[in-house]
Amino acid sequence: MRKRVLAIGLSICLFVLSGYIPAKAQVQVTAPSVILMESTTGRVLYEKDAGQRRSPASITKIMTLLLTFEALEQGNVSLSDEVVTSEHASSMGGSQVFLETGEVQTLETLIKCIAVASGNDASVAVAEHIAGSEPAFVERMNEKALELGMVDTHFVDCCGLTDSEDHYSCARDVAIMSRELTLHHPQVFDYTKIWMEGITHVTPRGNSEFMLSSTNKLLKQYPYTTGLKTGFTSKAGYCLSATASKDGIDLIAVCMGAGDSKTRNAETKALLAYGFSKCRLYTDENTELPDTIPLWGGVEEAAPIRIQDTFRYLDVEGRNLAGIEKKINLPTRVNAPVSEGETAGEVTYYLGDEILGTMPILFAAAVERAGIGHCMKKVLGFFLF
Repeated sequence: MRKRVLAIGLSICLFVLSGYIPAKAQVQVTAPSVILMESTTGRVLYEKDAGQRRSPASITKIMTLLLTFEALEQGNVSLSDEVVTSEHASSMGGSQVFLETGEVQTLETLIKCIAVASGNDASVAVAEHIAGSEPAFVERMNEKALELGMVDTHFVDCCGLTDSEDHYSCARDVAIMSRELTLHHPQVFDYTKIWMEGITHVTPRGNSEFMLSSTNKLLKQYPYTTGLKTGFTSKAGYCLSATASKDGIDLIAVCMGAGDSKTRNAETKALLAYGFSKCRLYTDENTELPDTIPLWGGVEEAAPIRIQDTFRYLDVEGRNLAGIEKKINLPTRVNAPVSEGETAGEVTYYLGDEILGTMPILFAAAVERAGIGHCMKKVLGFFLF
């Protein structure tokens, strides 16, 4: 009996020493490739073969949407642009909104067709409007992928309809482009949250109404869902890049190659629920920082400063974030000249003796060194006034 007790005790110790976590704290998925990421920090919370190259099907359109919103931001196109459907665009099969050759729709309507109904025809029409042709647009897609460090991604078309072996991505890269789109262009959620909405086809044969219905069933199945994009082909299997927001936490869950849509949705929901159960996010905008730093020898008495960005720390260990302390490291005075964007100091964050991170404090404007003429003018002004 004593040997049995000792054996059980030894087993428990081995589990503890190996970092064992109770099964209820784990997430189990059968899809071949998945990843769970916290959006604001980019921290990966869970992954399974996330670098495995796979056919992405229609989640390809995340990159199409990203380039579209970049073009809008740069002023190269506008939501009210009238986009003419080419013969090539109208010939797309698969998921489509049945645009006809010569049909005109606004760019905003076509964004809805992509984000809600996953229209392949709408994707090609938008690509041609922005870049002049689909191949030119796809070239930009691949350039953007390289820029974002998506080393296991290569695109052949803008919608994911192709079966080409040269069209591939991986769960990690899909999460990267999903984060880039949603973090820098959150207005995309105005479209990805739509469940149903009608559009009007205007053709030589007359007007007809068409109802867009979201392909993302998580909008009804999971209350925190904000987007983003589904995909399916026989080669790719069932794919989904899902975004969700709860209590200030924004998550991205990517599932690729699931065997059916129910499994894809169920396992994506399980990933999101796991993430929300683990995450606590600390944020600090450093609003109490001084506005300026005094200067020696400058044309101004002080230089304006600003924090580089909001500091964020993601905890997944259940620690008490109320105990976070910070130290502001700024000189009492600096010598001119200073340049805009130059580092002036930093804020360091601690939890106990552990440094959680730092955030640079930058000069918000350039201040030149004062010349002899400026100094003489300043002295003269002092005596006169």
